[in-house]
Amino acid sequence: MKFGRKNRRENQLGSLPVQTVPKDRQTGFEMFQKYETGCRAERELYSSLREAVPIIDAALLKIVRLIGRFQIKTESKVCQKTADDFIKNVKINGSSAGINNFIYTYLDSLLTYGEAVGEMIPYADGSGICALYNASLDDVEIRADKSPLDLVVCCNSSGELAPVKNRQLVLATLLNPKAGTVHGTSIMSGLPFVSSILLRIFKSIKTNWERVGDVRFAVTYNPDSNVTFSEENAKQIADEWKKAMRSDSVCDFVSVGDVSIKVIGAESQMPDCEIPVRNILEQILAKLGIPPFLLGLSWSSTERMSEQQADILTSELEYYRAIVEPVISKIVTMHLRLCGFNCGFEIEWDDINLQDTLELSQARYNNARALQLEAGNETEVIDE
Repeated sequence: MKFGRKNRRENQLGSLPVQTVPKDRQTGFEMFQKYETGCRAERELYSSLREAVPIIDAALLKIVRLIGRFQIKTESKVCQKTADDFIKNVKINGSSAGINNFIYTYLDSLLTYGEAVGEMIPYADGSGICALYNASLDDVEIRADKSPLDLVVCCNSSGELAPVKNRQLVLATLLNPKAGTVHGTSIMSGLPFVSSILLRIFKSIKTNWERVGDVRFAVTYNPDSNVTFSEENAKQIADEWKKAMRSDSVCDFVSVGDVSIKVIGAESQMPDCEIPVRNILEQILAKLGIPPFLLGLSWSSTERMSEQQADILTSELEYYRAIVEPVISKIVTMHLRLCGFNCGFEIEWDDINLQDTLELSQARYNNARALQLEAGNETEVIDE
């Protein structure tokens, strides 16, 4: 019932325009001419990296999902009711609802690019927050104001950067900024080099399988010394061979004379790439802070090691929670004050419990290990 009343209220009051979207995109005109910067090229690199290496994308999504959900606890029942309704029903980017979805997208941008920008969209009469918007980093830029302690978000409109008017409605966070700069550091920094090696190995595997899997033959015709060699004979043999190879069913190749057929590249063997690929994946997962067992990798890992890795991951998740908590606090504080409340509140996160994930990963490992042992036993029986 509350949700329905809120919808009628939104239709009547409307909301203020979004500041972090260029005006020419809001009005439907063609996208403005984007400027090229090092930061933009770096973002494109990280986006391409997530698309090219699936394990990186899976690890980042796993971190975002494992951060969990949160609740707001206030001192007043009336204020608590308002906060619960806002946490559950606030619009997110025009396609979903719930502040948790906003935080997930915000954290995903923060991990991928080292920066995240969002905006609170209030009702037109200022009676609360109508929606939350995750801004694209291609449309905005975080800069230092007159003081390096004061950050300002600038919007790129018609090729010119200008600070947003209502700064109190804009959210910005930097991940691990370097000293003296206002630019965050992506969690994927340092991965392009090792990822390029991994992609090169995969490309070589693809090329080798194309050569070995799609068998090619060398057909050689050696005419007898007593028989006169003619081009027509060679062409006839070549045509018969092509006919036999292109047939949909099994077809014999019959020829007269000394004809030898050899497989091209039959002597060469596929190089073993399991060890180098595993070493590279270990480097990638170590940088991302994700234990291999959470991604279903059946590497040799005892249960004790898995528990230690789970403890390390828990500390990583608590660190990311601490980073996004100021954003959550600013959003909730703004909404409650616009609604006329000035009560305090606390952010309560769900307990981080990797036990279910740990047991599922352990079960996957045991199954993979059992299959490996069964395959080894079958090989020993065949050898005997």
